[in-house]
Amino acid sequence: MLACDSRDEAPGPTPAAEPAPPAAPPAAAATATPLAPDPARGAAQYQLLCASCHGPRGAGDGPAGQSLEPRPARHDDGSYMNALSNEHLFRVIKAGGAAVGKSPMMAPWGGALSDDQIRDVVAFLRTLAEPPYTGPQP
Repeated sequence: MLACDSRDEAPGPTPAAEPAPPAAPPAAAATATPLAPDPARGAAQYQLLCASCHGPRGAGDGPAGQSLEPRPARHDDGSYMNALSNEHLFRVIKAGGAAVGKSPMMAPWGGALSDDQIRDVVAFLRTLAEPPYTGPQP
């Protein structure tokens, strides 16, 4: 008979115990509340991604925008910017100028910025207009 009996085998090393998996985060942490749009965070993203064309204060005078036709939008022009909805600004940042019938030279930043970061940029844009923007905040 070829039965295997564990009593017939020589004792071998005892396998090491598997470490316990990390504890799951509490349910409250899994459903984090989105942050309110913050113009200060948006300013940092704007300087990094937008100022090269639109200028550091949104005057359309960034060095990379000098050779573009049409010229980059002036974010400091309240007569133009204040009439645009927050949703419109969000869409043009996320999907690019062509998504709203504007220049395809305006790059889509949805692949580089999260929706929350885009809302931060919109909040910053609202601080640039002269006369100041008084509509609903993003």
